[in-house]
Amino acid sequence: MRKGRCDAVTTSRKKIWKKGRGILGALDPLIGSWQAESDSPMGRIRCSRTLSRILNGSRVLLEAQWHLPGKVYEEHAIFGADESGKLSFWSFTSDGKRSQGSLADATDIDPEAVGFEAHMPAGLARMVYWPDEDGGVNWAVESRNKKGWNRFAHHHYVAAHAARPIKR
Repeated sequence: MRKGRCDAVTTSRKKIWKKGRGILGALDPLIGSWQAESDSPMGRIRCSRTLSRILNGSRVLLEAQWHLPGKVYEEHAIFGADESGKLSFWSFTSDGKRSQGSLADATDIDPEAVGFEAHMPAGLARMVYWPDEDGGVNWAVESRNKKGWNRFAHHHYVAAHAARPIKR
């Protein structure tokens, strides 16, 4: 097992997530507010993610805040159908960057994983959400290299009502 990499689930298990219908149905298990704490090279961080349906249910809005030592980093992303009808996202961050990508297979991580790939200046990247058996959500960001996917961020989220309040 590579450092920072979770093994794919190889045993059969009962489905944890109930995905909804339609193009946005894959995101239904993620709707709500989530919080995570993690150690990073910069120190301890806390991240909150809220996903909600917007625009008469035709899109999903992600509002994320990363509480880093000495600063707050924010992301707003919109998920919905692109011109071809594929589930896609458009992301904008507080450091002025933006990205866009589309739904991609991430079942190498978990059979229920919901993944998105985006072409970034440094190459292909993917963001993946997958369930845990305790009702939480795993989230990871990976970059593609010659050997496969290299994970550089992984958080375990719990429902916001179950998390400690964020200190400001």
